[in-house]
Amino acid sequence: MTWGMKLLICNDDGIYSPGLAALAKVARRFGDVRIVAPDVEQSSMGHAITASRPLTYRRTPIGSFDAYRVNGTPADCVALGAHQWDQVDVVLSGINLGTNLGNSMWHSGTLAAAKQAALLGMRGIALSTPVTDTEPDFEALAPWVDRVLELLLPDTTLHLVNVNIPPSAKGMRWTRQSVRHYDGQVVPGADPMGRQHFWLTVRPIETLDEGTDRWALQRGYVTLTPLRLDLTNEAELAAAMKRHRE
Repeated sequence: MTWGMKLLICNDDGIYSPGLAALAKVARRFGDVRIVAPDVEQSSMGHAITASRPLTYRRTPIGSFDAYRVNGTPADCVALGAHQWDQVDVVLSGINLGTNLGNSMWHSGTLAAAKQAALLGMRGIALSTPVTDTEPDFEALAPWVDRVLELLLPDTTLHLVNVNIPPSAKGMRWTRQSVRHYDGQVVPGADPMGRQHFWLTVRPIETLDEGTDRWALQRGYVTLTPLRLDLTNEAELAAAMKRHRE
């Protein structure tokens, strides 16, 4: 198959993340690749857009890749990258160092880059992998990234897809988002100067539902979750209109 696509690569871990380079290496088989990524880590920035100051777009070659760094958020990078490189087909975001599952989709900078693509009329695919005490084995992940792109890139009906790839995957599963409640915790501490600071953290308080992204990833499957931009709760909308009909 001849691909010939224009693929914009972004992330939220920053321009020098090994996951970004790993994704670009696989993506080049499917078309022309350009990297546009934040100059520093922007994890958990969500869909923030920089509106209070100008942005810079500076060439930063990464190996043989045409790459640029932006002093902004992942969503900024996609907006600016698409402006600088006309007619981008698909934005690939990742490979994120850490999963983006369930409720984390709300604040994920990785997913925000893919969402920004969809908002601008392109297609977006976000890719993530778990992290432990050691760096992920990106060489081992590459065949699965290749399979994911081979499946998703030709399917123009899928505008926004969230993908998580576990180490030693045993297959792929289409999944829905795991929507679990969390016990939000504020953990106080002190810096080396004795000044008080706080960590915001969460603890899941519900079990996993079969067929969700978390459920499938825990069982060793690559998860593929199609998403939509419309957040309207259709059932509650219909019920509210019926209750409050004038």
